[in-house]
Amino acid sequence: MTQTIGNPLSWLAQSLGLTSAHVSKSVTHLGSDEASAAPIVNYLEFSDLRAALKAGVEDFAACRSDAMFLILCYPLIGIGLVILSLQVNLLPLIFPMILGFALVGPAASVGLYEMSARRAAGFPPRWSDAFNVLRSPALLSILTLGFYLAVLFTAWLLVANGIYSRTLGPEAPSSVSSFLLAIIQQSEGWKMMFWGGLAGTVFAVTALAISLVSFPLLLERNVGLPVAVATSISVVRKNPLVTLTWGAIVAVAIFLGSLPAFAGLVLVIPVLGHASWHLYRQAVC
Repeated sequence: MTQTIGNPLSWLAQSLGLTSAHVSKSVTHLGSDEASAAPIVNYLEFSDLRAALKAGVEDFAACRSDAMFLILCYPLIGIGLVILSLQVNLLPLIFPMILGFALVGPAASVGLYEMSARRAAGFPPRWSDAFNVLRSPALLSILTLGFYLAVLFTAWLLVANGIYSRTLGPEAPSSVSSFLLAIIQQSEGWKMMFWGGLAGTVFAVTALAISLVSFPLLLERNVGLPVAVATSISVVRKNPLVTLTWGAIVAVAIFLGSLPAFAGLVLVIPVLGHASWHLYRQAVC
């Protein structure tokens, strides 16, 4: 039979058509029965967090050059956001932007999940494994969930800007030093930190609940987006202290990784991405 290469639109339609099955061909360590089984949520312990982080470091060490190559764009994006905020007088949004990485991080780590999955299955990890998600039948669901997280990130920035406008604003600060002094010395600055922290916590917990295990579950199992999100919420409900601790670890790690001109994200993002896969394997069976 003669094969032809269709136009991009037909290729995209064929690719999206595969998503109805939601059976990832890129994960080889599951049998068909397990891949189609209904997810079962396990109880987690704090030791599972340590084990996940240890496994994440080991995965990063096994494919360090690959992971660093794939994640190198994140510090560049972060620096670009800071430069943009300085140019358009959005200095008060730099901190929300930094923490916003935690909201969209699960979507950005999908390729790392693929690499961890192959290594756990006994295959040597390759940089090309990270792009297997582009051939996954669950691609449309993954993109949709990523879009929801992007909307959540945008909403967080709008809320943060509104809080600043009602406290220290609406005028933009004249400099970084004056902005920091206003936060420390003025009561309105403390109000901004309180309400901003409260709102940020709500957004962070929401993102954690809907995405903690959703992306790796979509990659590994024959489930749709509603089931993946419901399973992720169930994991958080069943293990509130452990999962909230994990969320705090992610937020602190991203913040610390962002301090040296976002360069630390080159190490932080891949370790957290690999560790998230192993935490998922502990949380869902």
